[in-house]
Amino acid sequence: MATVFESLHPQFITDADGARVAVVLSLAEYEALLEDIADLAAVAERQDEDCVSFEELKAGLRADGLL
Repeated sequence: MATVFESLHPQFITDADGARVAVVLSLAEYEALLEDIADLAAVAERQDEDCVSFEELKAGLRADGLL
């Protein structure tokens, strides 16, 4: 599975000396990057949360009448 970074097709804006000064991405690529950043932020925020086993999850869903 390709990562977003592998599927980017950046174009660069350069100054008079040829140094890269800006990047241009398609809107789809930009939105995919923003989504990945949001996902990573959610993971970071939840890293200290307790884990629940699959069996505990199923039991809780059954108790709530959702399964």
